Amino acid sequence: MSVKPLVAIVGRPNVGKSTLFNRLLGQRMAIVSDIAGTTRDRVTAETEWGEQAFILVDTGGLDLFPETDLWKQVKAQIEVAIEDADILVMLVDAVEGVTPADFDAANLLRRTDKPIVLVANKADNDARGIQASEFYKLGLGEPTPISAYHNVGIDDMMARVISHFPSEPTFLEPDADLRLAIVGRTNVGKSLLLNSITGESRAIVSDLPGTTRDALDTLMNFDDRSLLLIDTAGIRRRGRIEPGIERYSVLRAIRAIDRADVVIIVLDASELATSQDTHVVRYVLDAYKGIVIAINKWDLSRELGMTEDEAIRQVRDKFRFVSYAPICFTSALKGRGIEGLLTTAQEVFQEWSKGVPRYDLRRRVMNAVAAHPPSQSGKRSLKIYSVAQDQTGPPSFTFYVNRSDMVHFSYRRYLENAIREAYEFKGSPLRMRFKGRGER
Repeated sequence: MSVKPLVAIVGRPNVGKSTLFNRLLGQRMAIVSDIAGTTRDRVTAETEWGEQAFILVDTGGLDLFPETDLWKQVKAQIEVAIEDADILVMLVDAVEGVTPADFDAANLLRRTDKPIVLVANKADNDARGIQASEFYKLGLGEPTPISAYHNVGIDDMMARVISHFPSEPTFLEPDADLRLAIVGRTNVGKSLLLNSITGESRAIVSDLPGTTRDALDTLMNFDDRSLLLIDTAGIRRRGRIEPGIERYSVLRAIRAIDRADVVIIVLDASELATSQDTHVVRYVLDAYKGIVIAINKWDLSRELGMTEDEAIRQVRDKFRFVSYAPICFTSALKGRGIEGLLTTAQEVFQEWSKGVPRYDLRRRVMNAVAAHPPSQSGKRSLKIYSVAQDQTGPPSFTFYVNRSDMVHFSYRRYLENAIREAYEFKGSPLRMRFKGRGER
């Protein structure tokens, strides 16, 4: 398993970074998640172009702090990208032309060793395409004119981006039976949990939020199987991401999730199921990884006056969209619940990697369709002809239908529930695609 390239879109405000981000996700997207109850204003997403998988980052989404100094905003975004991105897409505005902020950004980027693709956005006619040539002044090479809004020039831009992808994997994971990431918002005890799992002080343990700045890997054995443990810095929801080092930590945590098979989402027993926790879950769902929820600091339960049933109720109520995720109780400080947590993570990995017989799957799904047919829309109705599992890790299903645009979210959820009722898939999100006649 190799690490996917990380492509970051940088540039001053209002040049169309988010529009380009959404355009790239809306076209040829490999991983789609529209799950009710999760925040959809994502900053990163895993996608692919021409069968080349990569992680896309909208740096504009990382900077939500009002600053009087425009350059501080731009510089903060670029510093994030320089730190962790593999390829930088420098976006400028073909209508406004070259600005002092563009020159400042270009000067900073030229001092890096990262590949840079200069892109002039809003070039939606020939005249503006010709005007884009003035961006040669930035010293970043040839500007590629595009219009993200009108979907013009995107193929040319992505051809340049992909040309910088490594032909061979630059980093291969250590051989392990299970890759397990430990994620959560800041100060919920992730590093202490890692130490409790390994029995060694492999990670820095501190009461200060954000102590762990990098993803730390630990290879260990459990129950005659090898585990690669990936500890990450805490993730805060976007409005809480501080400038500087914590922004780097968010990108690294996202990369750690991408590298994992199963993700342990660590919650704090004294502050269960916050909006930040929902944000963390959303990252994991976007990557379609196996999920285990660990309620840590459970040694405080008596002091908090909380029972396991009450804690489970609160978590299930907040995270209804991951009702399939098992919940474990741990005390990293006391070393309690660790073996059960790792056993559960292994069980989830087995479910995440599970394949089901094609004939049996088709029979069960078509029986569910017959029992509850899709509702009609005027004279038209959705017809489901067949279904097949086309991938494991994550479990992925393709439904063959007459019109994919007629699949309502509620019916998609009904079909997912039918599959889970038959095969469970404990702790594993299901990727479900609907392919209409004549659609690629």
